Parts: sequence; C-alpha cells; structure tokens
Amino acid sequence: MGGMNAFTSGACDVADTAAYEVKAMVACGPNRSQAERLALREVDIAAATVLKDVLVIRPQLRDLWSIDHACLGDRYRVHYAYPGLGPSQPFDAIGYLDEVASLPADGIVATHDNAALLAALAAQRRGLPGPKPEAVFACQYKPASRARQRVAVPHAVPRYAILDPSAAFEPPFFVKPAIGTLSGGARRIDDLCQLGIADGNGHASSYAPVAQLMGLSAVDACGYLMEELMSGDEAMLEGYVRHGRLTTIGITDSAKYAGTDSFERFEYPTRLSAERQAELIDTAERIVAELGFDDSLLNIEFFVPERGPVKIIEVNPRIAAQYAPLIKALHGRSTYEVLFALACGEDPRWRATRPDGAAISYCLRAFGDAFVERVPEPQHGLEILVKPGLRLSEQHGQNDPRSYRLALFYETGETREEALLRCRERARSLEFGLT
Repeated sequence: MGGMNAFTSGACDVADTAAYEVKAMVACGPNRSQAERLALREVDIAAATVLKDVLVIRPQLRDLWSIDHACLGDRYRVHYAYPGLGPSQPFDAIGYLDEVASLPADGIVATHDNAALLAALAAQRRGLPGPKPEAVFACQYKPASRARQRVAVPHAVPRYAILDPSAAFEPPFFVKPAIGTLSGGARRIDDLCQLGIADGNGHASSYAPVAQLMGLSAVDACGYLMEELMSGDEAMLEGYVRHGRLTTIGITDSAKYAGTDSFERFEYPTRLSAERQAELIDTAERIVAELGFDDSLLNIEFFVPERGPVKIIEVNPRIAAQYAPLIKALHGRSTYEVLFALACGEDPRWRATRPDGAAISYCLRAFGDAFVERVPEPQHGLEILVKPGLRLSEQHGQNDPRSYRLALFYETGETREEALLRCRERARSLEFGLT
C-alpha cells in the first residue's frame, strides 16, 4: 500500500492543511475563559504526569482544529495516521491495520464514519480500550442496526426492509444506503420509477474493504434500505459509555432551510421538554445495552413527533465532531477531551448540567450547481467545504440530493435568537464566487 510516509506524529502533513492555521486558534493558557480553566482543573490534577500516546485514525481538518483548541497536546502525545478512506479509492484494510500497529498508542480514536470501525479494529488488535468492532459494525450497517434497535425499543423503529425494487413498499417511503455518511444517497421515493435513478455511494465503496473484515460482502455494503416515512422535529443525543453506563453530554436540535429537507443549522441546547429528553435518554440506554457498545462516544438521531413515541433515525458509533465547538463554548470542555480519555481507559468525569446561553453550528448551502471561482479567506472556526476551479457537482463533498454544502461555522449568543442572527449575518458576509 503506497503513501505510508503520510503516517505522522505531532503536526499534520496532509494535503489541504494549508487552510489550517494554528495562529487562528484560541490560545491556551491565560486566554482561556474562567469556565474553561475551572472545568479542566480537576482533570489536570488527576492526569498522569507521563503523557500518553493517542493515535488518530484518518484525521479530518476539523480534528486538527479541535485537538489544538482543547490543548490536548499538553496532556497527550498526538499522532496522526494517514492515508484514510477516500471515494472510489482502492484500500488495503489489512495492510493499513498492519502499518498502524507499529505506531505508538495508548489509545486509538477516529471521528469519521468511515474510520470508526478501523479504529475499533486497531484498538482490539493491541488490547487497548475502545468499543468492540462488532458493536461499531452493528451501528454502521443499517439493516443490522435496525434489527438490534427493534429488539431493544420496537416502538421507536420504523417499518423497514432491504431494498428490492420488485417488492418495494407502497410509495411514499424513504431510501438510504445500507452504509452511509451524513445524508449521502438518502432520498424520498414518491413514485417507484424513482428507484431507477441511483445515487452513487462512494462512501460504501470505500468502506467495503473494511466491512469485509466483518464478513459483509461488497454487494451488501453497497445496498440500500427502505423505510416508512417518519416525521417530527429532529434532535440528536450525544453521550459516552463507560463500563456499560451511558452518560448524556447534550441534546441538539436540527433545523432545515425553509421548504427543504436540507439542514441549515444545529442548535444547542435543545428546546425539548424534560419529559421528551428523558424519553430520548431512556431509548439510548436501551440501545447501548442491546448493542454492547462501550468505552467511547456515540450519537443517536431522532424524530420527535408532536404526539407518540420518538423514532430513531440512526445510531452513529462516534463523536459528533461538528458539535464539539458548541459543547466547548457552553460547557468549557471539549468532547475531544472525552474521546481521548475514554480511548486511554480514563474516566472523563463529565458533569451533565444545562448550560447558559446558546450555540449554533451553521451550514451554508447552494441550491443549484455552479462553478466555484473563489472561496473566502481562512477565518477562525470556519470550514470551507469546496475548492475553486471545480463545479459544485464535481467536488467530493457530502451533500444531499438537492443542495451543496459550502461552509460550516458556529456562533454563540445569550439566546438562541441572538446566536442565529449572528450566524445569518456571518453567512451573508462570506464571499463565495459561484457562476
């Protein structure tokens, strides 16, 4: 397998990292807020004096920013393992695991869908803490995940089946990849003739060599699931499991662009009632127990209807990395700290309290194809998701069927309304050249 020189320690050495500027990050030390210093004090006091090694599998640029922002380099020696999985890129999963086995690690982590199983396999090989690969796979392969969910919480699971065009549900219904990431390849079917319009699933193709290590064929990895339509407000619960016990970190509300199925923003903390939040937590605890998931973070997406039980959208066996800045802004601690601690067998000692203020992760989108002539200059906390010189449809972004993601950023405020106003003002200020 080529490219092994991309396995690095400390600073990242990967394409596109020019956009990552350490100088743009919030500095450690005296510039920390009082809340951050207090939240970290008890962790620092208990930390071992000898730094532990943490290996990050297939890091994203967001990981570099978040790890730096949380000053985790002060408490761990951080190593990055490239290359990762890419769209339509041949991948030698066993060779990759052999390579990372030689890198120093007291804990192994991953933050992206297509690397979570690799991290679990690598940790298991070395007898390190982490979720069992079988539990990670049971979350990621949606037919298996739905089956386990149905055992644990049957009332929270929609009717579903592996897609067979000759025996499809009566429309309307929903189709999603059996293995997917974000909303890629997922779509509503209102007429059976739409089943012939297949969306490419590059994620499943690149994931297939890893899934084969779990006994899944490439054909099944690239299959689809059909589900009855669900409705309601959407919310995501993030938490971590240690010694079989789920600790909820927070619940985030999802909101879409008006008149579309495209997500505009993710708002923290939730507006759901205490009763509804308790229902989400109870559902999550039952799922965790059924899956045997342990020693890591996970997040579960839900539909919350006006009446009736909540419905599970999907279970993701990983950190919700996009929301880490929201948690840190309001709690003074990053979920990356939790991720690293669990990977090294440590207790994160998270205190679940409702924060003051509000924080929003905002996704700027384009609702039509265009040629990208220019993108904004790098800014603190801004992720540019497209490159100049290509059409939006030619870029390997994670998009839904009707829009293209341009950028992600977050803002905070004393109220949700204030945070949203700041998001929309910032979105209007970003100068993308689209023609």
